[in-house]
Amino acid sequence: MKFNRLLATTTFLLTTAASTAQFTDVINSNRPGESMGAFSVGKTVIQAEAGPYFIREKHDKLDWESKGWGMDLNVRYGAFFEQLELILDAQYQSDEVVAPLKTEKRNGFKQLSFGAKYLVYDPNKNYERKPNLYSWKANHKFHWHDIIPAVGVYGGFNFNINNPYVSEHEEKVNPKLMVLTQNQFGRTVVVLNFYADRIITNYLTLGYVATVTFGINERWSAFLENQGYKSDYHKDNILRGGAAFLIKENFQVDLSAGTNFREDPSLLIVGAGVSWRFDENYQEVYLRVPNDDKGKKEDKEKKKKDKKKRKDGIDPDTGEPTE
Repeated sequence: MKFNRLLATTTFLLTTAASTAQFTDVINSNRPGESMGAFSVGKTVIQAEAGPYFIREKHDKLDWESKGWGMDLNVRYGAFFEQLELILDAQYQSDEVVAPLKTEKRNGFKQLSFGAKYLVYDPNKNYERKPNLYSWKANHKFHWHDIIPAVGVYGGFNFNINNPYVSEHEEKVNPKLMVLTQNQFGRTVVVLNFYADRIITNYLTLGYVATVTFGINERWSAFLENQGYKSDYHKDNILRGGAAFLIKENFQVDLSAGTNFREDPSLLIVGAGVSWRFDENYQEVYLRVPNDDKGKKEDKEKKKKDKKKRKDGIDPDTGEPTE
């Protein structure tokens, strides 16, 4: 999942030369959790994250139960510059609701949205942490700078096209806004999302998603996630967990499961998925680290001196012949 960000950020912190901006050496996927990281995939990079899931909801008090399957699809594109990402988020679901007096089959796009994410603040930009060449412990100890999160924002629109999972009175197009933060603590990455959904409707929903991802090794990562949301009509709290495996640098598979803590209705969802990245058109964007201008100035002065030596045959530093 997001452990690749951890590896990329670690490399950045221990490097005193130039470093890449948003792009990571291995795929940077938001799967299998529901949170959205603060960083983009990188300019001109196309990334698809998709997978099927099984879902069951059961309401004991009202005596109904629904079972079905669905498909998640998330398409991400790094547009115009490194910090910007365009996102298409689609979720198609088909299920059957069984009640004492009625059985209903439903299918359609449960969610269809399009929006853009922008990295507002990167705490590692223009920040230099020099590595200690004599102490592994010193390089991996806690630093107060790590508490400062990367911050991104998201703005988009939901499109209700023949959606049987929302009220027929809900507006066909309505906005969604999010604030995204991301921290790295050693091998652990923490992502927080705070969102307002269906903003101009009578079904305004406020919520959060908190995801903790641990990089087990270079291939495996595990995550634990909590999502809470509330509106005038419904509220819930969902716990998810799972793992991801990196097959190749641009290809990842995952498995996850989630449940809630209430019985009106209870929820169980199990899913699997893949993440794939196309990055052949990507060109590295380099960030200049502190004191780089000073080094370039010294190099220019040295080149001028060397040129003068060859032309006059006199060393400008000592005044003696160069031969």
